[in-house]
Amino acid sequence: MRRVRPGAAAARGSTGGTGATASRTAGGASSRTAGAPSRPPGEERALTSVAAGETYRAREVAESTGGQPVDVPRLWHVTLSVSGEQAPLKEVRRALEQLAHDHPFLLTSRYAGDHAEIRYWEEARDLHDAAAVALRLWGEHRQTAGLPPWEIVGLEVIDRQTYHQRIAEGYGPAPATPVGVHPY
Repeated sequence: MRRVRPGAAAARGSTGGTGATASRTAGGASSRTAGAPSRPPGEERALTSVAAGETYRAREVAESTGGQPVDVPRLWHVTLSVSGEQAPLKEVRRALEQLAHDHPFLLTSRYAGDHAEIRYWEEARDLHDAAAVALRLWGEHRQTAGLPPWEIVGLEVIDRQTYHQRIAEGYGPAPATPVGVHPY
């Protein structure tokens, strides 16, 4: 991920980059105007990052006074759950494999005919950015990967320390869980 100060733009690559596209306009208006035509498949959507309270303000102050940038990206473990109408297992598997091929940051996917779970590591400035990327993942790649028209029904984003603490306490997926796409 490239480090980006609030208000600066970063492009999300199509081969597994983890930065989010950002756009800010005067007055906080959306980069898409009312009545604008829908974007063609594959075209990136402009997003705006959400400020994260005191931590965010402290970073802004440090950067504006010439201090060391404190906008260090962190690793977040993401679990995205999707569900919907029954779909052929072969098609679900093929779509998840295509998603994993397009985005090699995906660790593991489990699936059934009517639901799936995707786990991966995201590098982001804060939880808000990691969650925003995760919430866009399924919808933005529905057409390109041929994903079923399911909706997101669950999202968990935890920091690296919490993930490892859970593993040490015997909770969560074991680190030896095979990477890849697997049926439930």
